[in-house]
Amino acid sequence: MTNIPETGRNTRVQIRLVVIQVLVLSLLLTLGGRLWYLQIREGAAYAKEASGNHVQQVVQPAVRGSILDARGVALADNETRLVVSASRTDLLKMPDDGKDVLTKLAKVLGMKPKEVMAKVRLCDSETPQPCWNGSPYQPIPITDEATAKQALQIRERAEDFPGITAEPEAMRRYPSPGKANTAQVLGYLSPVTDEEIKQAQNTNSPYLRSDQVGRSGLERQYDKELRGKAGVTRYEVDNLGRVIGQAEADPTHPGDNLVTSIDSRVQRIAEYQLNEAMKEARKQNDRNTGTNYKADSGAVVVMEAKTGRVVAMASNPNYDPNAWVGGISAKDYARLTGKSSNYPLLNRAIQGQSAPGSIFKVVPTAAAINAGYSFDGPYQCSSSFSLGGQVFKNFESKGYGPISLGRALEVSCDTVFYRLSHEEWKRDGGAKPKKKTNDWFYKTAHQFGLGKETGIDLPNEVTGRIPDRQWKLDYWKANKDVWCRTGKRNGSYAEKIAYENCLEGNRLRAGDSVNYSIGQGDTLVTPIQMATIYGAISNGGTLYDPSVGKAVISADGKTVSPIKPKSHGRLPMTKTTRDRIDDALAGVATRGTAAWRFGGWPQDKIPMHAKTGTAEVYGKQTTSWFATYTKDYTVVMTIAQGGTGSGASGPAVRNIYNALYGVSEDGKIDKKKALLPTPQEALPKVKTDGTIFSPKVSKDPAKDQQAKKKDPNAPADPLQPATAAPPTPENRDTRRRRRRRGNRGWAA
Repeated sequence: MTNIPETGRNTRVQIRLVVIQVLVLSLLLTLGGRLWYLQIREGAAYAKEASGNHVQQVVQPAVRGSILDARGVALADNETRLVVSASRTDLLKMPDDGKDVLTKLAKVLGMKPKEVMAKVRLCDSETPQPCWNGSPYQPIPITDEATAKQALQIRERAEDFPGITAEPEAMRRYPSPGKANTAQVLGYLSPVTDEEIKQAQNTNSPYLRSDQVGRSGLERQYDKELRGKAGVTRYEVDNLGRVIGQAEADPTHPGDNLVTSIDSRVQRIAEYQLNEAMKEARKQNDRNTGTNYKADSGAVVVMEAKTGRVVAMASNPNYDPNAWVGGISAKDYARLTGKSSNYPLLNRAIQGQSAPGSIFKVVPTAAAINAGYSFDGPYQCSSSFSLGGQVFKNFESKGYGPISLGRALEVSCDTVFYRLSHEEWKRDGGAKPKKKTNDWFYKTAHQFGLGKETGIDLPNEVTGRIPDRQWKLDYWKANKDVWCRTGKRNGSYAEKIAYENCLEGNRLRAGDSVNYSIGQGDTLVTPIQMATIYGAISNGGTLYDPSVGKAVISADGKTVSPIKPKSHGRLPMTKTTRDRIDDALAGVATRGTAAWRFGGWPQDKIPMHAKTGTAEVYGKQTTSWFATYTKDYTVVMTIAQGGTGSGASGPAVRNIYNALYGVSEDGKIDKKKALLPTPQEALPKVKTDGTIFSPKVSKDPAKDQQAKKKDPNAPADPLQPATAAPPTPENRDTRRRRRRRGNRGWAA
């Protein structure tokens, strides 16, 4: 064993001590630096964050702005209701977590204790509705249908109901002035979702968990303006959640008011006449099926021709928007979204698309002129047109001999457009198209604005469809596998079509072109698109973006922000062509297919223009279309499975014009009875205290109009002052249901 000298052993010990000292010093320096960084350099930020961990918010919702018609009549506003709420923080301080108080409260409100207790529990992934998805420090509403007697009991016996309040609060209301429902245009509200809160947190309009947001219609489109800004009071709390002081408070800013171009009187007339036309159509026999027409849905648009502003927009079937107020039951939600009710939430004026039939013919008329054909012709209007062994018949197999394009519009001659479209198809190469095709009939339709959105200020507008070459190719690629699998050469009609589509569904065939020329085949349009087109013909050629919003006015009336009309282009035609089409459409109303519906109309004083349409749909009854305009308005109505254009929709459209201009059945004009002889220009006034100047509303102008028709001596002036309309039966039923279910929460 080797002996290590004492001197060497001491040296090693000293080196180890130095290393340990260096390590300890390094650790102390690192810790000191970190402490300096946290407490000095970033101290203020961390202090603020730590303070925030002990601050809780209580939100005072802003009063949502009203939606007004053009005269200032409220289509959607707020009403004061007695809301009974519970403070969860106060309840949890009690020995039994407030169960005894909630049981006594349930007895006063006529509710079950279990139901009341469920309302104050917090929502999570495992908790079913009802539950509270807001801040636990926020007063939790138990019911918004408390009576004055119930509220007094709670307030007078405050010692028996600690943590319980009964206060008046503003709740959304859809009053249906004069029974003008306007449901699909207005939309509805529901609570904000966690995903929406997350998406909006870094925007200039973040959501609070207590917010109600628009889900459709104007409520959604103008949600930011209507919502306002909620007031937030911040309370300091200890680690047990007890309030120890108030930190700060932000004031509440009420939402702005939205003035629309809707006239509630005209809206009611439009809704009433559409519904009456559908009821009448169901009484008529369909010769093709041997049964009565189903007339299962429809829409009508009344629009200012010179601005694109919507005066009325009705969709049928309809629903009561008050069903959403205070929470919608699962049963009501299923009814509104189910097939059995034919989807009443759909706004068929902007979301209902179908073949347009002959009202489409203004498009191929302009296309023919652009392609170099003469307006005067003559063009052969035979009773039928044969192509490839198939016979395409004129409507009711009637022929008119050689005629002009104008006369073809008046009598709605299909065979004239068949021949023109087929000739253009051949010029483009027929079954073997040229590399560069003109496609006048399809290009012109796109220039008319078809196949895309009109730009209306309502959400979820659909585009319709123009079945041009590109669409045919894309559609074939998407469906060829199914067609080739199911198609049969000698099978049923549907199987034969699938077989043909499998082989050449990517080609624009002669039959496709012929059907397209009269608004049939794969062509789809919406009522708002056709109203935009006919409005443009009326105003000289400007295609306006349809609009419902007219101005945004602050709650105190001091700030007015007009919403000006916008254009998305002009009709692809010269002034001469426009004038000749305009003259032909006047002829439709005086000597053409719509003349029998406008007998006695004062054509010399209020020139009427019209076009009828009857569209065939495979597997269904024909769709009725009726497109009309004057110098002031355009009115377009459609009824699915309703029959012919002038037959089903004609009388209703005539009655709408009668109401607008005050025209009697014998053609006399009474300006005192005219609802809106010229478009409304002035905006309603809002006082600094929020009061809105608005006229009193007739109980039901549509029934006033009907009564006048039955009894000429009956007082029928829709402008006659009356008290505000009572709630409709549906509104009362909705309230009864809400009382029974006690505001059970929301469906998604």
